[in-house]
Amino acid sequence: MAVSERYKERYEIINGETVMMTPPAMVHQDVSSNIVSIFKFYLKGKVCRAYGDNTLVKLDDENQFMPDAMIVCDWSKINKTYIKGAPDLVVEILSPSTAKVDRTSKLEAYGKAGVKEYWIVSPLEEIVEVYYQNDGRLILSEVYSIDENGPDAEIKVSLYDDLFIKLEDVFDTYMKHCK
Repeated sequence: MAVSERYKERYEIINGETVMMTPPAMVHQDVSSNIVSIFKFYLKGKVCRAYGDNTLVKLDDENQFMPDAMIVCDWSKINKTYIKGAPDLVVEILSPSTAKVDRTSKLEAYGKAGVKEYWIVSPLEEIVEVYYQNDGRLILSEVYSIDENGPDAEIKVSLYDDLFIKLEDVFDTYMKHCK
């Protein structure tokens, strides 16, 4: 089966509308893999679980997404085939076709559903925006940039007191080898 044929079945439901997903660019895949790997390594032996971009999240009947990375701490939300309800942390990686939706409709839906922390990652600009839950809305708290903060700058993950992620570990694979 060709790659494009596999992606014919991949879609999200955003505000009740079905939106077909296209294959992500390599930069998208590399950054997503980096983040999921960091989460999985840190969470080994802990209650929370990390999932990657092929995991369906059903927030409600109107909003069903496949985030690029997420952490789920409530095992009752983990179904055999999907996550039912809000993950604790969600990461969406921007691409030209998804940037507007990630910053608007998804941001709003994740906030209403109760996601505690939301990251919007721009791989080409090497920027991570971190949003935190505030009364049903996700509010921008920090913006981390390799240009502004340097590669050693660390993102503090709010779910754990000792989970810090260096920007260079988020962006390293693609940016160092494919420019």
